[in-house]
Amino acid sequence: MDLVSCGSTVVVVMEHTSKGGKSKVLPLCSLPLTGKGVVTKLIKELAVFSYGKNGMVPNEIAPDTTLEKVKASTLAHYTVSPNLKKIQYW
Repeated sequence: MDLVSCGSTVVVVMEHTSKGGKSKVLPLCSLPLTGKGVVTKLIKELAVFSYGKNGMVPNEIAPDTTLEKVKASTLAHYTVSPNLKKIQYW
């Protein structure tokens, strides 16, 4: 709770979908929150999203996926970055 209330950068890393294939990127959180609107980056196996004044924006997608697959697996609204690129692994 201290991390989300002190103005630090908050990065969430989790799977994009559940084992049953349901999206974990939802329009509204159904779990108890310790901080609202504090996440700055969401890292998933399909894409990396950032949050800002334009809402949720995918900046990078996995090299083996497509924007269509990300869209099909994401229930939350987002705006695609004009600078969208593939994730570069080392």
